[in-house]
Amino acid sequence: MSSELQWQETADRLAIRELIDQYAYCADTRDAHGQMALFTPDTHFVVFMDAKSEIPTQTINKRDDLFPVFDNLNTYKSTMHFNGQSTVKLKGDRATGTTYCMAHHLTLEGNQQKLMVAAIRYHDIMVKQHGQWLFAERKLLVDWIENR
Repeated sequence: MSSELQWQETADRLAIRELIDQYAYCADTRDAHGQMALFTPDTHFVVFMDAKSEIPTQTINKRDDLFPVFDNLNTYKSTMHFNGQSTVKLKGDRATGTTYCMAHHLTLEGNQQKLMVAAIRYHDIMVKQHGQWLFAERKLLVDWIENR
């Protein structure tokens, strides 16, 4: 592989990791519009509250319909999405990947704090459009939930 191709692949991998991390950052800062901007207009966003189920809990087929999903995080006092390992396979201006995330959701009931922790895997298809990597498809799979 030429050094130019190696440089481009490294730059693309860094941009994709920044895309993944920006999604978590926007979630935790309640920037629903910023989070929406990380998706293609014709995106496919699918939620599986049970990762073993073949039937999705929720399916959204365009970026403009994502707002209620991301705005729902305002029901929590605070969240922290901690991204772990990820794998990415590049093929030109298209990439696929899997990212692991521990999502912490804090609520207050009176003076009592309650914490819900969700182990999430994201299965992604990303595309590079106009020099920017975006999610074309994001499948959110919840492996397990713990309530504390």
